[in-house]
Amino acid sequence: MTAGHHTLLRYSLVFVWLATALTSVWELDGQSSAVLHAAGVDDAWLVRGLVLSGAAVDALLGLALWLRPVRSTYLAALAVMLMMTLVATVLDPSLWLHPLGPLTKNMPMAAALWILAKTPP
Repeated sequence: MTAGHHTLLRYSLVFVWLATALTSVWELDGQSSAVLHAAGVDDAWLVRGLVLSGAAVDALLGLALWLRPVRSTYLAALAVMLMMTLVATVLDPSLWLHPLGPLTKNMPMAAALWILAKTPP
């Protein structure tokens, strides 16, 4: 992988994480909360706390991938993404069948993070 390809792949992941953080907050009272409500989480404060905590983690990972692109950052992002995928699967397994792929997109992201972790820039 060339340095240019490495950078492009990294910045595409930075975009995903930062955009996810922003849209999670933007949709705080909409789609972001709907997933938790559908799973039976009804406490409004808990829902807000979980969504905002997830958005904060997404933002921190996006910034880390941008500003500190090292093996440990890629592996941390991979671990968090796999954990969030597992939690989302438990909360709503039907997300795997969604036509826009909110969970299926995580598989190529996992591959990209693994490649970046194993490949020097």
